[in-house]
Amino acid sequence: MLNRGLTTALLGIGTAQFLKVPLHYVETGQWDWKKTFGSGDMPSSHSSAVTSLTTYVGMKNGVSSMDFGICSIFGLIVMYDAMGIRWQAGQTAIAVNDLYEQVEHFADKHPDINYKKQEKELKEMLGHMPIEVVGGAVLGVALGALSYLLESGKKKA
Repeated sequence: MLNRGLTTALLGIGTAQFLKVPLHYVETGQWDWKKTFGSGDMPSSHSSAVTSLTTYVGMKNGVSSMDFGICSIFGLIVMYDAMGIRWQAGQTAIAVNDLYEQVEHFADKHPDINYKKQEKELKEMLGHMPIEVVGGAVLGVALGALSYLLESGKKKA
């Protein structure tokens, strides 16, 4: 039998990643199936994973359990990282890519400068805006509760 907490967290990731496609379509009018496997965007799959697991564990073991405490702290760290450090890394990548572009433009005008063009830009979409983290957390709470309720319903039947 699979670990229910693990499958709940994986469902949180998968659902959030899938939802990025139609939400992107609503925002831009374009279907982009690459969003299913990318980072960033709405909703945060990181937040969805950790909050679905935390909600499930809290409902199953109680909010005073050690497991719930561990999941909660782990979740807060993951969500903080998604909004803070990873977001800033994405902003830095944007600045570096812009700098590469400016240097390349400068080198084109000055043929005596030896400049090797970057083959690939740095990935810019790494982290999340706060609303994307909140969206993932709301989704995760709903999925975690649903997982617990479905499991409880099977035991009664």
